[in-house]
Amino acid sequence: MRIGAASDRSLLVSFGDEISPQATRAVWRMTAALAGARGIVNLHPAFASVLVEFDPRFHSHHEIESLIRDRIEEAPEDEPAASRLVEIPVHYGGARGPDLEDVARYHSLPPRRVIELHSSVEYEVAFVGFATCFPYLAGLPAELATPRLAAPRKHVAAGSVAIASSQAGIYPLASPGGWRIIGRTPLRLFDPAGEPPPLVRMGDRVRFVPIGEGGR
Repeated sequence: MRIGAASDRSLLVSFGDEISPQATRAVWRMTAALAGARGIVNLHPAFASVLVEFDPRFHSHHEIESLIRDRIEEAPEDEPAASRLVEIPVHYGGARGPDLEDVARYHSLPPRRVIELHSSVEYEVAFVGFATCFPYLAGLPAELATPRLAAPRKHVAAGSVAIASSQAGIYPLASPGGWRIIGRTPLRLFDPAGEPPPLVRMGDRVRFVPIGEGGR
């Protein structure tokens, strides 16, 4: 674990430079240990780090670093409780998945095989960020690792199912974005009136289920 100043009001806690299950679980443990801690304003988990924001009017970097080290030392090292499995129905390809054909060509695969690979595994919600309730999913098959678009789209529809590099994700709200869109789910990932509002949360497992004719 490395701790360093990220700004005048934040510290970055890092668990290595690579995306790995070990780093992801360390992030989960740290986030749980610091949740609600006095003096901390916000937590921003990522694949292998947690950005810890505090109010510099009342606390110094040194005080917050001491708090972080105390909390993580006291945190249980047990595996997290069994996570929920959330099934996400997906219409692949066509207008809902405009990049499916390009992804297939990039890997010299038929589109059907891309769908099979993408829906063949269980993903873990490593963390939620970027936009309201955007889940970053670990576990994309290596055969589907694909670069982002050269230029991001100005509009990506809510529910778009996407991949970028070795990651997978789902756009909960309409927004700009540069990930490859291969499908769309009819489910709402974010419902302000829901309890809790997000459909998926950090630590959940996700499986995509093809729907529609031919899974598209």
